[in-house]
Amino acid sequence: MPKTKLKNYLHLHFLVFIWGFTAILGALIHLKAIPLVWYRMFFAVLFVLFYFLIKKKSLKVDKKGLIKFLISGTIIALHWIFFFSAIKVSNVSVALVSMSTGAFFTSLIEPLFFRRRLNPIEFLFGLIIIFGLYIIFNVETQYTLGIIYGLTASFLSALFTVLNGLYIKQYRGAVLSFYQLLFGVLFITFYIFSTSGFTLIDFSITMSDLVYLLILSSICTAYAFIASVNIMKHITPFTVMLTINLEPVYGIILALIIFGNKEKMSPQFYIGGLIILITVLIDGLIRNKKTTIPF
Repeated sequence: MPKTKLKNYLHLHFLVFIWGFTAILGALIHLKAIPLVWYRMFFAVLFVLFYFLIKKKSLKVDKKGLIKFLISGTIIALHWIFFFSAIKVSNVSVALVSMSTGAFFTSLIEPLFFRRRLNPIEFLFGLIIIFGLYIIFNVETQYTLGIIYGLTASFLSALFTVLNGLYIKQYRGAVLSFYQLLFGVLFITFYIFSTSGFTLIDFSITMSDLVYLLILSSICTAYAFIASVNIMKHITPFTVMLTINLEPVYGIILALIIFGNKEKMSPQFYIGGLIILITVLIDGLIRNKKTTIPF
């Protein structure tokens, strides 16, 4: 493997590790999901804006682009709210296993946007994933709400990914990131003002919360958004897809190390999660076999 490709491959693994660590930070921060996501997106907007000022790059986009970013920014904000809500009402493992269904949801959404028929193999894999979820639902009944939140977050993530697959053909990745984060935080701000408002009870943070939020918004959001776009220039989608599917593995291992017994689940939970993960990996291998060249 050439040195440049190896460097970017290791960088990608580092990013996936960071994305897995996002769930850990969500569990460590004492805020509820909505204030947590507001702080995350607010600080991330400032960090990305600082990046543009340093690089002296333009943020100019057309009006149609702004409308697209408003929609996708709202979707990513809702995705993070449901994702962190899943962690708050259950635990990191439940949220990450639920999120691993993203590829299944993507296979259902893509035909609508790209005007193609649903692949029978993808439908079969979808049934297998549903079976894996059934195993988890059947034994982890105390986490039902967390699983529902996680699946909702997974669906929104898939929708966001498909939309970005269309937008990235027209706009630079960093510009996409900035406006989506900006409109996401504006959407949450509008929601907060129209409901309870910015109360001290909901938005007061400790020093440890502030440190975790700064790590979450800078490294896990602003940096990861921009770096992942740059890596796509050097690594095939095949490799990126396989590596990203390791996120729940990294996250669950980290959660077991950091939180111990709180994250220990029944054997059936891990069997169901393994069924989902293996199915997603096989689906990715089949879908990318003809269009990618492995290292």
